[in-house]
Amino acid sequence: MLLKFTVENYLSFKDQFTLDLIASSMTQHSETNIIAGENYKLLKTIAIFGANASGKSNLFNAIEFARDFIISSSKDTQAEENIPVEPFLLSTETENKPSLFEFIFINNNKKYRYGFRLNKDEIVDEWLFEAEKIKEKQLFIRHKQSIELGNTFKEGQKLVDMTRNNALFLSVVAQFNGPIAKSVISWFKNLNVISSLSFIKYNRITTQFLKDSKLQAEFEKIFKIADFSIDSFSIKNRELSSIPEFLQKELEKAKKEGISLELPPKIKTLHKKYNKDKKPVENIEFDLIDNESDGTQNLFSLLGPIFDTILEGKILVIDELEAGLHPLITRFIIKLLHYKNKNAQFIFNTHNTDLLTNKIFRRDQIYFVDKNKYGESSLYSLNDYNVRYDRTFNKDYLEGRYDAIPFIDDFGFWNDENFLK
Repeated sequence: MLLKFTVENYLSFKDQFTLDLIASSMTQHSETNIIAGENYKLLKTIAIFGANASGKSNLFNAIEFARDFIISSSKDTQAEENIPVEPFLLSTETENKPSLFEFIFINNNKKYRYGFRLNKDEIVDEWLFEAEKIKEKQLFIRHKQSIELGNTFKEGQKLVDMTRNNALFLSVVAQFNGPIAKSVISWFKNLNVISSLSFIKYNRITTQFLKDSKLQAEFEKIFKIADFSIDSFSIKNRELSSIPEFLQKELEKAKKEGISLELPPKIKTLHKKYNKDKKPVENIEFDLIDNESDGTQNLFSLLGPIFDTILEGKILVIDELEAGLHPLITRFIIKLLHYKNKNAQFIFNTHNTDLLTNKIFRRDQIYFVDKNKYGESSLYSLNDYNVRYDRTFNKDYLEGRYDAIPFIDDFGFWNDENFLK
């Protein structure tokens, strides 16, 4: 489970900001919105609001970049390659400074603090600490190519000299089967980032769940509740003749070379057909991609990762949760994340101000991203404001009380007679 994520000097985040999932002392929604452990209380969800181009997606890009680099830096990056990190470029102060990423999380009942600073050429600093209760103990600290190991991180002893300047030491140790490093890396593999721009590619995850009759029933129950008029889903194998000829040839070529490739199946939706008296007379099949709306496809694609995250206790970051969905369906999904979820966490951004209400979220679950005239994004919580829990958050937000809204300077625009002439 994630406690905190910190970023500095990456994309539009010039200064250091922290996304904090540790629950505050407030009592609102404590039965549904909180993960309660023996020594911790964490938030199940974080909702992030802000204007277009304020930096919401950049925050998620930071999480995704750090995650991917942690998992793969030792095997994917060659010695002569640059690290694909993008610092804040709109200031002479930061363009040549390293970017910082740090995660504090719980894995196997232990708390870890892992982070690093890096630029395009090298890892400048890297650190890993562990805590079973309160006091941290050092596992390792790195400054460039100098790595100091703690007494309990013996698995890294023979690997210091084998670590390239553009590879993370943690990733190297995990690649050589260091037990602590492998355990930490496995935690990052359970942290996933998805975007509404690519929801459709997650169909395969949902499709896998449809192969389980119990989970298929759960999917169909949600679609009926959401009033999509879909009775059931089915999986149909795709015939080779149904794809373009050039792809058929590629598949046949791969088969001759001993490479087995499966065609993605077709997903069918079953609807009732009615006569003139509005009585059902038969069922009719539609193709999910060819016949159903974008909203139906998005919900189908999104439910797979959501179910997977809830069932496995993972962390899911969703860029634009409500894409193509009715506000009431989005609200239903968030209720699902709160009421039917024991220890998974979800972080998402949204423009849907109907969700900005104390009936759904606590103050510490609501974050804002704002950008100033210098192109610098800032991240802050509604809990930073001295407001009562029963305020109308969405009304206050649209009135500019919490900033993070677009400033539309239309003074004189409507009297401009030359516009579009």
